[in-house]
Amino acid sequence: MTHDAKRDADLAAHRAAIDALDREILARLAARAGHAQAIGRLKEGGVAYRPEREAQVLARVIAENPGPLSGDAVAGVFRQVMSACLALEQPLAIAYLGPAGTYSHAAVDKHFGAAVRGEPCATIDEVFRAAEAGRADYAVVPVENSTEGAVGRTLDLMLATPLSICGEIRLRIRQNLLSNAGSLDRVTTVYSHAQSLAQCVQWLARHLPTAARVAVASNAEAARLAAAEPGTAAAIAGENAAAIYGVAVLAPNIEDEPNNTTRFWVLGRQQVPPSGRDETSLVLSAPNRPGAVHALLEPFARHGVSMSRLESRPARTGLWEYLFFVDLDGHASDPRVATALTELKEKAPFIKILGSYPAAVY
Repeated sequence: MTHDAKRDADLAAHRAAIDALDREILARLAARAGHAQAIGRLKEGGVAYRPEREAQVLARVIAENPGPLSGDAVAGVFRQVMSACLALEQPLAIAYLGPAGTYSHAAVDKHFGAAVRGEPCATIDEVFRAAEAGRADYAVVPVENSTEGAVGRTLDLMLATPLSICGEIRLRIRQNLLSNAGSLDRVTTVYSHAQSLAQCVQWLARHLPTAARVAVASNAEAARLAAAEPGTAAAIAGENAAAIYGVAVLAPNIEDEPNNTTRFWVLGRQQVPPSGRDETSLVLSAPNRPGAVHALLEPFARHGVSMSRLESRPARTGLWEYLFFVDLDGHASDPRVATALTELKEKAPFIKILGSYPAAVY
């Protein structure tokens, strides 16, 4: 047998094996979907989306993944399978900061998969209102970026909303320069959201020092503007915006910080049971006297509760009065966390538990 004939025979054998595996996968997917439908009937109209259950499934498949696919790749596949099965139980509408093509849109896709209906909103306030009024089942809102810090409007709105945090998304932000200009030397204007412009300030200074930088409402709007001005305009946005608005990626991965990540919260009306790897977020006030904040945080240290984030925000109730947003490792029902929170409630003038939820898996 010649070399080419042997190669063709080997290719045919591998393709036949893949076809057989595809048929087996299809049968297994059908069986899984049947169980999902049965679960939906047994719930009798109860909550279909179970963040703690989904986090456990994703964590398990990542831990048991034998390769050669990466853990994130396997989790992404299972995320889409769970999304399709969940849609058989209850199609979900998810509000997010739009328009289509924003990083909030990408966060919805990562966490909920493709089988949901996205509800793009013009502002973060409208995202909250959509879920609060029942026009959307859940809301996805940005909380903080690893480079630019907290999203203040989200934190302010958490004070009054009846919604609770029931999930977390961590999205690696890869900024791209999008343009149909053909080359960098033709670009005279760069559109983007103010945060994205700030995340790429060093790259812009090196490569486009004379280009005007114009802040717009969203990265998706920037991509739309770049598409409308193909000869000289560029946008900083993600690859999904490039595809949606028909703009070429002129320079990929231009963010100054290589691990640039944005954290999002999933907001809903349910209280989420423990998943085994959870976080609890809360907001509290401290009396205006020396040592007050230390006294409020002391129960966490004494009971061995790790605090992963502390963010202060003006309280807007008086000059130099502040609220403190705190993230804890663990679920509010965990004995150590519950004991610390009970003591804290006795000391804090104001406290609101924003939610206990599964930590982001991938």
